[in-house]
Amino acid sequence: MEPWFEAAAVRHARRLCASFQHWTGRSLLPQTPQNDLDLAYELFHWSYPVLSHGNQADPILNYGNQAALTLWELSWSELVQMPSRLTAEPMAQAARAALLAQAATQGYANNYSGIRISRSGRRFQIKNAWIWNIIDEIGQPIGQAATFNQWHVL
Repeated sequence: MEPWFEAAAVRHARRLCASFQHWTGRSLLPQTPQNDLDLAYELFHWSYPVLSHGNQADPILNYGNQAALTLWELSWSELVQMPSRLTAEPMAQAARAALLAQAATQGYANNYSGIRISRSGRRFQIKNAWIWNIIDEIGQPIGQAATFNQWHVL
């Protein structure tokens, strides 16, 4: 079974999109499908990377669409065991943490650019990143997510 098709991933995809809409007033996907399975499929196969992590003290990634898995050179099972801080090089982690703190305070942050690193050590720059807080159906914070529409290998 594809990872995006599992019930928890389908629910999480809905939360990712609903939270983005909540904080930014914008739709995450170009067209929002009517049902949750179609939404989960569209988000997982969207051409722009989408990642999210939970609320742990050292947050662990809990979602990555195919574009993110490809860019970071990870399988789904590898991604969902990885601390999200490891998506950035050690020297870029302070800037990343500051951005996440800004998003935590105001709900989202945008226009972020930074250097990231894949599993094999390939460095790439992301541009126009959006980071937003993920909330559940009753408004409780459950993590943060990110997407971006520009990147290039360094």
